[in-house]
Amino acid sequence: MPTKTRTPPPPSTPTLTTRLHELVSACFTAIWVQTHEPHEAAREITDLCRQEGWRIGTWNCDAGVQFPNEQIAIPGVTETQDPLAVIRAMPQVAQGAGTTILLFENLHRFLGSAELIQAVARQAITGKHNRAFIVVLAPNSQMPVELEKLFVCIDHELPDHTQLEEIARGVATQDGELPGGDDLGRVIDAAKGLTRSEAENAYSLSLVRHGTLKAETLWEIKAGQLRKSGLVSIHRGDENFQQLGGLENLKAFCLRAMRRQGEPRPDRRPRGVLLLSPPGCGKSQFAKALGNETGRPTVVLDIGNLLGSLVGQSESNVRAALKLADAMAPCVLFADEIEKALAGATSSGQTDSGVTARLFGSLLMWLNDHTSDVFFIATANDVSKLPPEFARAERFDGVFFVDLPGKKQREAIWDIYLGQYGLDANQPKPDDANWTGAEIKSCCRLASLLDVPLVQASQNVVPVAVTAGDKIEGLRQWASGRCLSADRAGVYARSEGVSGGRVGRVVRAE
Repeated sequence: MPTKTRTPPPPSTPTLTTRLHELVSACFTAIWVQTHEPHEAAREITDLCRQEGWRIGTWNCDAGVQFPNEQIAIPGVTETQDPLAVIRAMPQVAQGAGTTILLFENLHRFLGSAELIQAVARQAITGKHNRAFIVVLAPNSQMPVELEKLFVCIDHELPDHTQLEEIARGVATQDGELPGGDDLGRVIDAAKGLTRSEAENAYSLSLVRHGTLKAETLWEIKAGQLRKSGLVSIHRGDENFQQLGGLENLKAFCLRAMRRQGEPRPDRRPRGVLLLSPPGCGKSQFAKALGNETGRPTVVLDIGNLLGSLVGQSESNVRAALKLADAMAPCVLFADEIEKALAGATSSGQTDSGVTARLFGSLLMWLNDHTSDVFFIATANDVSKLPPEFARAERFDGVFFVDLPGKKQREAIWDIYLGQYGLDANQPKPDDANWTGAEIKSCCRLASLLDVPLVQASQNVVPVAVTAGDKIEGLRQWASGRCLSADRAGVYARSEGVSGGRVGRVVRAE
């Protein structure tokens, strides 16, 4: 878990009330607010209306229409839970009131009705004459095509560092409940990505358990919330660089790039790395260990899980996942075997109505434009399936190639796993030429599981260099001159470190 203090970045986006004030002043009569906290968004908008002297009303299908501090009867409307009747009556409600804003919570659930769509469209146009505004609060931005050009969509952002600290101080009011210094910074970092109510609940749970705010409780709650969302997950392992043999250049490069904790200048923040290698060469373990080494959470992005069955759902899920990663910054965002998720992007229009191409486009845009302190690590086993524009300059800080381990690295890997599985380190070892770290681990595990010598256990291990030798050689040839070396400074060369007809490189088990 994170162990280092981070300086909160300055606010980079306007608040909900600032955006809403601008839109109302410019007479945008149909506003769609994407939020997972409708009650909090409604509270902020209500406070704005009170400050500006605007009339504010709220609607939901349970309570109907309510006007805070006002008793207003809507002419001709007996069932105020009916959204169609309420929208048709908006001209009478707004008459003589200056500016009237009516908040509709989860109106998107009712927009399958042609009559309601037509009424909303008409009100969005006629509302300019009497300054009557429809504001929809919904967890997504999916709306009927008839309304897309009439509504402007804005986001209700997740709480930032300052807001999370204010919530913490509001919950931890007794002496000793609020940690200070670095401990408070770790608590706030752990709360990033939670909604306001989730953060408040997590703080309260920490007080019940420990009598003070602790980051460990926040991570536990956040991991559960992220699993429930299905968009991203948090890896909570204890991997570190001591368990990785070699990869010295890759380690040094990433640690040096990420040394600026809380860098206030977005243009000086690291972007990430793309790792290419045969299977089992330690790419995934490196990504997981990097988070622990730098005191950042490792957020796992499985693009395949983001695919949805509804039109537009996949693209919306990807944007939401990347937005959530931005909110959790500083963090390490890890996408494993990304070529499988992006395979077929060039032919997406013929195979899946362009869904994969749009997903790819959303990811490319984020890689190129995001200013949050998110270090993105993508791994791939088959470079031929990666679109060429994915690895161009400024998408990543570097593209690294990790080859099969050399003799020295294999010896170090044997020592680690012989000790891990309690095996005799002096017993004969099998011929491990061209073995990956994952295969050495598998041999040790099977020897322990079956209670047999290593040489006998090795009969159950088929190296990937045997099953996919041609693909590995093709990957080496492609990487030569195109990728950075994971072991030494500089560009990887196919001819370097050749031993026994192969390239000796550095890895560890995934």
